[in-house]
Amino acid sequence: MNGAVFFLVVNFIVAISFSAVFVVVARRSQSRTAAMWLGTGFGVASISAICELLVAYTDQPRLWALGAFATVLIGMVMLTIGVGEMYRRRIDARITAIFVTTSLFVAFVIYDLPRGTVLQAFLYQGPFAMVVLAGAFVVLLARQRTAIDQFLGLLLLTTGLHFFMKAGLAVALGAGTTAKDYVQTNYALISQSLTAVLMVAVGLTLLAKLVLEILAIQRTESEIDSLSGLANRRGFDRQVHVLLRNDAPGPHAIILCDLDHFKRINDTYGHHVGDTVIQAFAECLARHAPQRSVVGRLGGEEFALFLPDMEVDDAVQLAQQLRRESMSLPLHPHTLSVTASFGIAQVSLPTDLADAMRRADQALYRAKDAGRNRVKVATPHLAMGT
Repeated sequence: MNGAVFFLVVNFIVAISFSAVFVVVARRSQSRTAAMWLGTGFGVASISAICELLVAYTDQPRLWALGAFATVLIGMVMLTIGVGEMYRRRIDARITAIFVTTSLFVAFVIYDLPRGTVLQAFLYQGPFAMVVLAGAFVVLLARQRTAIDQFLGLLLLTTGLHFFMKAGLAVALGAGTTAKDYVQTNYALISQSLTAVLMVAVGLTLLAKLVLEILAIQRTESEIDSLSGLANRRGFDRQVHVLLRNDAPGPHAIILCDLDHFKRINDTYGHHVGDTVIQAFAECLARHAPQRSVVGRLGGEEFALFLPDMEVDDAVQLAQQLRRESMSLPLHPHTLSVTASFGIAQVSLPTDLADAMRRADQALYRAKDAGRNRVKVATPHLAMGT
């Protein structure tokens, strides 16, 4: 087994492995369609390695050479469609079909041209380059790009351009007198080794993007309260710490609020009505919360708002507005009356968050002890009530 044959076998195993992994990932990924296209693309492209071997060791080199070209091209087209799905950019099916058909016709026509000439080499490698470069531009022109998106775009750009480099190498080194001679040439060894490296790099990067999406979705789901749609305690704490880490040191404000006599609502009207109260109050908080604030349901009937760059006096005005809004929530039955109590504290430094939460909680209990349906401010600020 020479070096080129070895890399053909390696490329087949790698492509089949990626195909299987993407199909498995598709079951958990939000980008399921994209993952299936990617898996299918790697699977189809893997067949080209078999075709290349059949070119060298059977009596029908033209058939298998065209088969190798077709499977690589169609596999790459599928990969590009998958990338387009991943970035919400649909690839036109009609243009794709025309492009593939034209490319296959050109490959058939140039088969009898002398191998390793400029015309033959660039006509052969050109369609591969165009397909991959189309995928690169889909990524690089995406509106929102993270570091992995930028890396993927540059990697696809490099992969697309490398096909032109392979055409130049075919001219410089020679690609064999006939298609059967290909696997015996130094060009084949270089070509297949480059393909192996870039295929692994592209496959791993695409896989990493899908896995990161899955992890982000799972983290989001683990940090969202399913009933209210707000952040749960874990999500609230994480988002607040991110703001405190990235923002100026303050001052900030935090509001803790609690629905009054919520157990009585559940006992009188049932848990279904209690759930609608939770949802209506959560919607009220989310609607009136300023931009960049963090709103969460800490558990039961207890909610919290973190208000970056807000003075306590402004937080008091917001809490009073929320208190009034809670008394006019659109609820059924209409005889149901809901009120809420609020405790407010200032957060001067990021390290003061735990202490501010404790002081806001103490202010909330003072609001309840004072008769509920009140707003109280934690010391050292003067208490305010209604």
